[in-house]
Amino acid sequence: MFKAIMIDKNDGGSHAALGEFDEARLPDGDVTVAVEYSTLNYKDALAITGKSPIIRSFPMIPGIDFAGTVATSADPRFKTGDRVLLNGFGVGESHWGGLSERARVKADWLIPVPAGLSPAQAMALGTAGYTAMLCVIALERHGIVPARGDIIVTGANGGVGGVAIHILHRLGYRVIASTGRPQEADYLHQLGADEIIDRAELSAPGKPLAKPRWAGAVDSVGSHTLANLCAAMKDDGVVTACGLAQGLDFPASVAPFILRGITLVGINCVYRPIADRIEAWDRLAQVIDFEKLATMTRTISLGEVVAGANDLLDGKVRGRLVVDVAKSP
Repeated sequence: MFKAIMIDKNDGGSHAALGEFDEARLPDGDVTVAVEYSTLNYKDALAITGKSPIIRSFPMIPGIDFAGTVATSADPRFKTGDRVLLNGFGVGESHWGGLSERARVKADWLIPVPAGLSPAQAMALGTAGYTAMLCVIALERHGIVPARGDIIVTGANGGVGGVAIHILHRLGYRVIASTGRPQEADYLHQLGADEIIDRAELSAPGKPLAKPRWAGAVDSVGSHTLANLCAAMKDDGVVTACGLAQGLDFPASVAPFILRGITLVGINCVYRPIADRIEAWDRLAQVIDFEKLATMTRTISLGEVVAGANDLLDGKVRGRLVVDVAKSP
């Protein structure tokens, strides 16, 4: 038997609760993992609260990432006792996920926990940290080095935003943090932000082309914010887009693309080749200051996940929520 958060659906809608289940119910897979840590991400919160149709089939154990130890394996790449992590591949959406004491998945979805990282540290980074690193790698590959100019990070108090600020600072960039919570300015400066702006500067409809301000951007917000970022990029600037907290729409103009030659790079963190995943996780292990990471991390139990999901969507959470599946409620 194992404990997990389970989402089910009836005529009244979906509902999530902590329960105990027989391991025989786990879906098909090559590897069974004794999960040690998972996280509570924005997508998980949408699934748990039912505020967006994230779940593809019911019942579903949410949790788009996890780290733990291999319990059994039918694949020669992994053996009992190996420490592994997973994020993406539809886990927690169409395949039972990580907010659980046990997970059974395809071996193709797993990578080893990088040397020097514990499972707890891996999930303190989680999908948010991995996504932030993919954004930074994309900026680098498009020639955005520190000498090119400022980088703006939106959704700065979220998981992706906070880790992105920290990574960029550690790599020598000057970082602008956009936030709707100006009271968190000290926290953002501690992570590495050089300047704070109010998200209201970017969240309303704007001009097709604005004064050039930034060389690059990491955006987890979408909608008008993403359009305004594009409009305010310097010549040959690069915007990485990885989220939709403000909306799925993109009310933009072609002007920044044809007059300033900017590039908009979509970051697909869910279905990514294993080589890209290993590169991102290895870079994270090398660049992160884990004492600093601890300041943006709070650990909760499985029993606190449902309440945490509501807090996350209500904007009451700063940084990362790590779920210790063995922690008492």
